[in-house]
Amino acid sequence: MRDFDLIVALAAARKGGSAALDKILAETPSVEPAVIAAIPDDRILGAMARRVFYAGFSSKVVDAKWDAFEAAFEQFDPAACAFMTEERFDALMKNPGIVRNGAKIRSVQVNAQFVLDLASTHGSAARFFAEWPDADYVGLLDLLKKRGSYLGGETAMRFLRSIGKPAFVVTPDVVAALIREGVLDRAPGGKRDFVAVQHAFNQWSTQSGRNLTELSRILAMSVGSDGDNGIEGHTRRHR
Repeated sequence: MRDFDLIVALAAARKGGSAALDKILAETPSVEPAVIAAIPDDRILGAMARRVFYAGFSSKVVDAKWDAFEAAFEQFDPAACAFMTEERFDALMKNPGIVRNGAKIRSVQVNAQFVLDLASTHGSAARFFAEWPDADYVGLLDLLKKRGSYLGGETAMRFLRSIGKPAFVVTPDVVAALIREGVLDRAPGGKRDFVAVQHAFNQWSTQSGRNLTELSRILAMSVGSDGDNGIEGHTRRHR
């Protein structure tokens, strides 16, 4: 692994200089833990749901329908969604205003219960996410996958980034950069690979003072295509 300043220089050279690089990085701001902790639980559930429905669908289609999603899921009130009746589920499956995917609609119910469980033990789900250490980000990803529904892989990473939590995303460009730096020899496929990625990010964060989101995007922008600089790399903030 080389000094991260050299990777920053590669990314800046590709993007037109340090000022241009900083402007791109500003598109995906992370926020202080106290700001994350103040997010209401309904907005946490809404952010989860949006990312779940994005997966496999056009994000533009989901965004265009989002007001209808909010109405259909009662503004993502966790209690209302967690205790969804079968009649309510059937009505959602017939609602033309939303994406009518049964498994993903059911995931909102499962994730609502997950949010309620976190709130019961930590005061709020947002506080739980805010207090989780960035140095064990992969542990948080593992928990989201195990306790949530459809909250694995990139969906979980994008959800965390969307609420302002520092988050790396293993896009093809990020993987290519990690392989170039000797962190991986292939796309990460298991716990050992992700532990290696976390270790590298922790070292670079200590060395550079940058958070996981900044490190991730700089790595992506240091390789040959625009990858994590595209629309899918942008943070969508849901307040």
